[in-house]
Amino acid sequence: MEQRSTARTYNQRHQRRPATPGRRRVSIYVAWSYPAEAGRDPAGLDNRYSTMTEVRRAAWPAYEDPQWSDPGRYLQGIAGSLELFFLAWEPFQQFTLEVTGHPVAVYQRIDQAGSVTPLDERVLADTDVLLLFGLDHMVTGQEATDAEIEALRQFLTRPEARLVLGPHHDVGATDDLRQRDAEHHHHGDPLVPRQQRFGRYTRSVMAGLGVPVENRWGLRPAVRGDGGIAPLSIDADLDERGWLDGVTGLNFHQHLPHYAVTTDEPGTVRVLARQPIDTSRPHPFVEAGNSEFNALLWMPPDAQRAADILVADSTIFSTLFGADDSLRRFWHNLVADPQRRT
Repeated sequence: MEQRSTARTYNQRHQRRPATPGRRRVSIYVAWSYPAEAGRDPAGLDNRYSTMTEVRRAAWPAYEDPQWSDPGRYLQGIAGSLELFFLAWEPFQQFTLEVTGHPVAVYQRIDQAGSVTPLDERVLADTDVLLLFGLDHMVTGQEATDAEIEALRQFLTRPEARLVLGPHHDVGATDDLRQRDAEHHHHGDPLVPRQQRFGRYTRSVMAGLGVPVENRWGLRPAVRGDGGIAPLSIDADLDERGWLDGVTGLNFHQHLPHYAVTTDEPGTVRVLARQPIDTSRPHPFVEAGNSEFNALLWMPPDAQRAADILVADSTIFSTLFGADDSLRRFWHNLVADPQRRT
């Protein structure tokens, strides 16, 4: 983790960011209940985050510095692993501040203190780019209300708005224990249980907004000879906005979702990028004849919606899984203003 150059503040009320021409205001909305996630029983095998102790064991010796291993300095339960997310988003927040001049607001649906922040005008009024991270385990029961869906519809009437939906993986969505085990051996991450289903809140948002996409599986990307993630297969002809200009790949993560398009209506959803899969590891999706999964989707504005909708996994914005110039170029294209091609 990077050393912070300023003192860290916590538990402050958000200060509204004034609209500034050409400088987009970015907000992250983490659609989880922090207490529900941190309070899951560590004795349960499925549908929970790892404890920090489990992270330390699996990643040894990466987290053996007292900063992480000393229980007097860092949380050792599930809450400790949740805090790693916030720390790993800081480089994206700093990058965005430097590009836009605006700090990135980070909201939680239910935070550490139990404060509930629904997606409403308080969040959306000074937001131009909303990153909605679907990191909530489905068993915690997070779902968008009708009022939240309506607030998002109003947000999407703004031509300058962008909504990035990021439901995470859906591992082991079957009662077949053998298939769950096969999926586990495919991605190979000892910290992910045989069943780990994410994104109930984001799924409810997509249903409410009519986004015909579903997050499926948890697939291991192919890698290059040097161990880096294999380049994306990019459909540049569909990328009229230049979201992927200068981008060759994103960052490696062992279990990424396939964003399945669930409509046959042409042009509704554009699959801009597919990620090659590590086909050396058996998986039902591979056995069905697939060698790539949908990694980045775009729904251009239409007659009912003035804003862009993108679908991309939240790990793209986390430096837990690395960050290079290609990834930072994608960040820039998203938070700045890629030009429409003619």
